[in-house]
Amino acid sequence: MPQVRIYRPAKTAMQSGRRKTGKWVLEYEPPARGIDPLMGWSSTADTRGQERVLFDSKEAALAFAKKRGLTADVFDPQVRKIRPKSYASNFTSRHPV
Repeated sequence: MPQVRIYRPAKTAMQSGRRKTGKWVLEYEPPARGIDPLMGWSSTADTRGQERVLFDSKEAALAFAKKRGLTADVFDPQVRKIRPKSYASNFTSRHPV
């Protein structure tokens, strides 16, 4: 049975916002790569490693995997910790003089 990963992507380091992080992604596990004897490049004949399917919910992705007989590993996203800050805290004295 093919193995797939289901996860919700985190924002990249180049993003300041969280766009494109709301959908769930189903990806096939990367296949074992072999070395091309002529050029020495790594290659594979399996193109499923290039597929990414987007879903609105985790349940929809799991239903898709179950319908097709795929074994799924689900990775839940980490919860963001929002620490409230105020502009005035930049000017408070941390070390008594």
